Amino acid sequence: MDYKWITYKLADDVARIALNDPATMNAVSPNMGFEIVDALDRASKEARAVLLTGEGKAFCSGGNLASAAAILDDPRRDFGEQLEVSLNAVLVAMKRLEIPVVTAVRGAAAGYGAGLAAAGDIIMMGEGGYFYLAFRHVGLVPDGGATWLLSRAIGRVRAMQLMLLGEKLKADRALEWGLVTKVVPDAELDDAAMTMARELATGPRSLGMMKRMAWDALDSNFETAIDTERRMQREAGRSDDFIEGVTAFGEKRKPAFKGR
Repeated sequence: MDYKWITYKLADDVARIALNDPATMNAVSPNMGFEIVDALDRASKEARAVLLTGEGKAFCSGGNLASAAAILDDPRRDFGEQLEVSLNAVLVAMKRLEIPVVTAVRGAAAGYGAGLAAAGDIIMMGEGGYFYLAFRHVGLVPDGGATWLLSRAIGRVRAMQLMLLGEKLKADRALEWGLVTKVVPDAELDDAAMTMARELATGPRSLGMMKRMAWDALDSNFETAIDTERRMQREAGRSDDFIEGVTAFGEKRKPAFKGR
């Protein structure tokens, strides 16, 4: 697939995928969604980690309300259709991807973009970045998985505060609340996020298993979670990376994992 609305670059086993419509602050569209899903599938075959970010001054401004104006006179209008067509598939693809995903947020992660950012396995943020669930200001409801992701990350009460009041959550408070992994100066975000992604890309195959287990644990009881740990430990213990890890431990050197 040729990409018009995103960019894709592979380096050091990291696939850098960037939303690429700076004129709209990277507002999402079905076509952009199709391209992201394709890029994630491509990354699953040729990378060991993904860096998802936005070109320009913002991570993602959410849905394009300018295009919504054209359907206001239609009583059967369905602004949620774009979610079903492609945008929800982006979130599912990120969750199911068996390599870590780093999201790097500069400026606004608004609307759908808030959920997209929060769906990362590691979430990096520039000091000037912020989450903004602005849906109440235009008479819509949260999407991008935000109701689920934020309620689990920061708790129902805080998630309600952001959704019902439509307040901006700035980077320092997002870090305090446990919604992001790390906050760095804006000028350092790209390098810091790529360094993080490269670190993950040198990790063992078991990182993908950890990711899967953490996502599954959110919807399982304790007994199911420890049963999953038992099964995944068997799988991890049969990997080449486990052999390398134990060998390196015995030889007192840093392991050279291959992701196998």
